[in-house]
Amino acid sequence: MSSPRPGPPTTVPANGSAATSTLRSLADQLDERLAAADADLEARYPGDSGERQPVHTVYVPADRYHADLAADWGREALETLDAHLPDADALADLLDVDTGLAGEVLPLLRAKLAREPVEDLRVDFEDGYGDRGDDAEDAAVDQAASALVSSRATGTAPPYAGIRFKSFEAPTRRRGLRTLDRFVAAVSGASGLPAGFVVTLPKVTSVDQVEAMVVVCEGLEGAHRLPEGSLRFEIQVETPQSILLADGTAAVARMIAAAQGRCTGLHYGTYDYSASLGIAAAYQSMEHAAADHAKAVMQVAAAGTGVRLSDGSTNRVPVGAADAVRAAWREHARLVRRSLERGFYQGWDLHPAQLVTRHAATMAFYRAGLDGATRRLRAYVDQDASGGFLDEPATARALAWFVSRGLQCGALTEAEVLDRTGLDQPAVQSLAHPRRDARTAASPTITERTASQ
Repeated sequence: MSSPRPGPPTTVPANGSAATSTLRSLADQLDERLAAADADLEARYPGDSGERQPVHTVYVPADRYHADLAADWGREALETLDAHLPDADALADLLDVDTGLAGEVLPLLRAKLAREPVEDLRVDFEDGYGDRGDDAEDAAVDQAASALVSSRATGTAPPYAGIRFKSFEAPTRRRGLRTLDRFVAAVSGASGLPAGFVVTLPKVTSVDQVEAMVVVCEGLEGAHRLPEGSLRFEIQVETPQSILLADGTAAVARMIAAAQGRCTGLHYGTYDYSASLGIAAAYQSMEHAAADHAKAVMQVAAAGTGVRLSDGSTNRVPVGAADAVRAAWREHARLVRRSLERGFYQGWDLHPAQLVTRHAATMAFYRAGLDGATRRLRAYVDQDASGGFLDEPATARALAWFVSRGLQCGALTEAEVLDRTGLDQPAVQSLAHPRRDARTAASPTITERTASQ
């Protein structure tokens, strides 16, 4: 029979020294007992870095990529805008917003398409390129790498760029590895990998493939004398096996852990995922219930890990007669807005004219929420509940995060945020990302980059 637990002391000195000693002892025991859990929590859930997340990724077949592609897409998007959206009333009708908001968005949209139409570019050697034989693909790798290096040198490259190579499934594994190695070697050269370099691992069907990708990154870093950890990748979620394993566990959560800190994002693949579930082509969509389920699993798995989320694409492109262009734009704008409302701040674009609605819908989203977010943020900072809200720190972080994202994509200006909140950009960033490593500087906003050019 076990002895009874000792009760509290019958008398406690007035100075509380006995109680203080007990609490210190308990605290020491807790520190020791929870040390492993604390370390695991910090390693697995470091929080968002606060670095800029692009609003989209543009996928371009490798043989169509050239150094001036981003600027060319911007010009084509502006031409389509001029042809079909003559004024704020037309934009308001397209976005289903009031004319005042559309009038705020329109000049920002034109400036965005002229200055930075593409935020993230992926040169595609996978589905968008196909199998053309080793000689043809090697030549395409060399040409694309040379074009990317050239665009970097001239300052015309998007802030983020990289490649999607063929998957690690057995039939394409060696070709994918060969392309990745050749491209990394060509773009790194003597000066190392360019800033914002990203690679996409497609059609992932097992945690083993993610573990293999880590091994590949380590091997390429050694072979090309790159800093340890400099090669990072996105996981493309486009197979059922990347959502649910045979034992019923969430595969994507295990994949993030298996990436050992190298996974930067989870990108949903609309059409491969839908087709693999047997959904008929006419019903394959970013808003299908099966898509929402997969993305909900991705969202929970990535929460707190610092891994970003990207929605997929729509294959309906704005081309042809005016009615067809506007119908495709209306659908795209609605889907972009839907993704933003659900916490997916990035998506895929496949055609220059889609840049119009990508940036217009994104800017309208942040500008529509500007008054409410900044008013509540100011009240939180001033500890003023007279406006009807008494937000907790977690909500204040979300408000600051919203404002920060709006600044980064050019939807908001630093001057108006400072005027409304009393916070400059570093202060907004600090409030949005309190766990961010102080040594990690936030990427420059549109305003800062423009001022420096």
